[in-house]
Amino acid sequence: MHNLAYLTLFLCCLGIPLTVLHAQDASDGPEMITSVEGVTEYELDNGLTVLLFPDQSVPTTTVNVTYKVGSRHEAYGETGMAHLLEHLVFKGTPDHPNIPQELTEHGARPNGTTWYDRTNYFETFSATDENLDWALDMEADRMVNSFIAAEDLESEMTVVRNEYESGENDPTGVLMERVLSTAYLWHNYGKSTIGSKADLENVPIERLQGFYRKYYQPDNAVLVVAGKFNPETALELIEEKFGSIPRPERELYPTYTREPVQDGERFVELKRVGDVQVVQAAYHVPAGPHPDFPAVAVLMNTLVDEPGGILYKAIVENGDASSMWGYAPALAEPSYAFFNASVLKENDLMDVETAMKNTLDSLAMNPPTEEQVKRAKDGILKNFELNQRDANRVGLLMSSYIAQGDWRLGYIYRDRVEQVTVDDVIRVAEKYFKPQNRTVGRFYPVEQPDRSDIPEVNDLNAITEGYEGREAIAEGEEFDPSYENIDSRTVTGTLGENDNIEYMLLPKETRGNSVNAQLVFRFGDLESQEGRSEAGEKAVRMLMMGSEKYDRQQIQDKLDELKARVNAYGSNGTLVFNIEAENERLPEVIDLIGEVARHPVFPKSEFDKMVKEELAYIDEQRNDPQAIVFQEMQRRTGDYPKGHPYYVPSFDEQVESLKDLTVDDVKAFYEEVFGGANATFAASGDMDVDAVKTALEKNFGDWDSPVAFERIPREYTAVDPDMVKIETPDKANAWFVAVQTLPINDENPDYPALVMGNYMLGGGFLNSRLATRIRQKDGLSYGVGSQFSASSLDDRGIFMTYAIYNPENREALEKAFREEIEKVRTEGFTKEELTAAKSGWKQNAAVSRAQDRSMAGQLEDNAYLDRTMEWSKELEEQMMSLTPEDVNAAIEKYIDVDKMVLLRAGDFAKTESVKKP
Repeated sequence: MHNLAYLTLFLCCLGIPLTVLHAQDASDGPEMITSVEGVTEYELDNGLTVLLFPDQSVPTTTVNVTYKVGSRHEAYGETGMAHLLEHLVFKGTPDHPNIPQELTEHGARPNGTTWYDRTNYFETFSATDENLDWALDMEADRMVNSFIAAEDLESEMTVVRNEYESGENDPTGVLMERVLSTAYLWHNYGKSTIGSKADLENVPIERLQGFYRKYYQPDNAVLVVAGKFNPETALELIEEKFGSIPRPERELYPTYTREPVQDGERFVELKRVGDVQVVQAAYHVPAGPHPDFPAVAVLMNTLVDEPGGILYKAIVENGDASSMWGYAPALAEPSYAFFNASVLKENDLMDVETAMKNTLDSLAMNPPTEEQVKRAKDGILKNFELNQRDANRVGLLMSSYIAQGDWRLGYIYRDRVEQVTVDDVIRVAEKYFKPQNRTVGRFYPVEQPDRSDIPEVNDLNAITEGYEGREAIAEGEEFDPSYENIDSRTVTGTLGENDNIEYMLLPKETRGNSVNAQLVFRFGDLESQEGRSEAGEKAVRMLMMGSEKYDRQQIQDKLDELKARVNAYGSNGTLVFNIEAENERLPEVIDLIGEVARHPVFPKSEFDKMVKEELAYIDEQRNDPQAIVFQEMQRRTGDYPKGHPYYVPSFDEQVESLKDLTVDDVKAFYEEVFGGANATFAASGDMDVDAVKTALEKNFGDWDSPVAFERIPREYTAVDPDMVKIETPDKANAWFVAVQTLPINDENPDYPALVMGNYMLGGGFLNSRLATRIRQKDGLSYGVGSQFSASSLDDRGIFMTYAIYNPENREALEKAFREEIEKVRTEGFTKEELTAAKSGWKQNAAVSRAQDRSMAGQLEDNAYLDRTMEWSKELEEQMMSLTPEDVNAAIEKYIDVDKMVLLRAGDFAKTESVKKP
């Protein structure tokens, strides 16, 4: 669940500069190399690989540049350099001096990520020739002309250090670093991508500049352009922008460090402040391109899949562990398989460790069944197919395969997974999952070593040469995401015996015939929900855990069979189903939702597991500065008595409520409150409208509610201004939140000005007022920003700012925050800032309308609020007509630090004691 955040160090970015001259070389233009399933590879004379993946059915384009350099390539004293450089490359070039500003002005959705084998930068934007020209020009320029300046390193180093310290807050993540560093004695896969704190603080700018010049070159990069664009035009632009960069004269040596064969079980122990015990295990396995890896991936799914995984059943179902997860990353060089289990303090950690080891050691004797292997394969292949339907998503996911050595490895991996047999899974389990190849904890001497020799991938050409793949997925239509077109094509109406279902359907041809939908049920009133929030929330969570027709595993199997994703959530009288499926499968998915929503059985065994998992999660939050500060924020912004559905309980109250709750309470809430008398359904994508309506009518048209739905309003109450400091011992990172409630809704004349003001103050991509001062200039925080929202139904809005930081920087951060808020209140925003913000906000809104997932949510909101896209159009027109005076007046009227509650959680006592003489 939440622990999955530790599995991949995908890290946000910034930037920096250094100039390299462009010399025009003679060129015959890009050479076409190969084409697989709609993706075509070209190569420029300077060695740049180009992948084009056109899809005219989406109105957006993604430009992604993957550099084949990551933490694996770092030398002694350079740990974290690849990631630090990722940040600095956002600092600008002579021709693009303010990259965050440009990204915001073009309404782009950008990021950069670093991992073991690669670094990538991408931006998704509205598909226009001007945007494509700009994006390619920027990426070509920062490939070789980024400043990489000493002054930027000074400020950005503290930001990255802040990011490093945020990871140090979590014992699970720290233990994972220790386990991997013990499993890998020499190879850089044993080092965290974030790097060593000492290296981050002391790296000379000259070494960083040298690293940049060495690896940020066209012959070490792959450019991907995906989405809506003209391939011929794109190639001409790519040749124009990148073709003039000379091929470097330096030679890149392949990394050659390899781990010796592990000859005994290893152990590492960590002792830190915390409330949940953790046991982990790591095994050496082959690299992603190796023929054994797909079988390893399938084996991992059979072990950790919830609820049917072999290891999950062995250590979670019996109640010993509260949760577990595992993964095996597909890397360029020999990789690892990793397992994690969380254990409540009152349980015996060694019992869980023993059960985990026994399960993994006995796989040869108790192998996965044919059904389990098929289920694991179906899940992997489903996710691959779902990802293939989104050209922009494919363009980004290619980075992981480029990092392994060749982009075609993704399709080869899919083909190999399809061919995996039970015998293959048993073979790799016997070969790699043995005690002598494991890192957990203890050393046991043996008379006869039994070692796993991890094979190499010596010849990628033998794997990829001549590979043609399959027929490319059919593209969808070229769709115009204008407000008028969306309204004109949206089918609306009501269904059911009492018109209890209101629907909004936006049918259109999409890549892979995909469709996204949202189904929402609203039920109950204040009286029926009072004192029953826990039961209602758990009733929602348990719907997907078993029905009269299907148990939990069968529900997951059915979704895999339908190649669909369904997520159910909700509370306080709301049940939401988010759906991603194919055109012809959507009615069947609705049938499945009808089964689980109307005929749940609430298994006692699943209830017990859910409660234990929730108790473990609460214990983890008790010492987490982020969880603490946001819980306190929620408590301060709502004045509701205990028992009210909107009351925010303390951690102790949550535990007490969970321990008092029974499965009968959950069943009773469902029977007495749940119902379908007030439902809204919205879908965007490829669909058979009549079939969808028929499925909705059949499943929910006669579903009544035992209690008439009556919305519980959220009333405005001003927060009591306060300064709150909460101590969280032994946490390297702190959280700051300042919040203010506002008497405003989204129909208020001041609403557009506040939206735009917030966008400039703390929205945007790294170029907002708060980010520019606190992150870019002062280097105090890795994550800083602000949020503003206002209800559509109540006169209640919230303005909130946040930052993560080193506790020793508390005073400096709060001083900078106050100064920037006061500067906006007294001096206001400039005309130039507002012009740029309008452009970025408008294009960002267009990108949202182009995405079926967000459109399904927007249409569902419209159905509930009796709105159309005309309302959004009018809001945009109001936003575009704003003057600096309008925005500045609204900020001065509403936003006031003296009316906020300032919340801070961190280990301040330690830093303050150090400062004392």
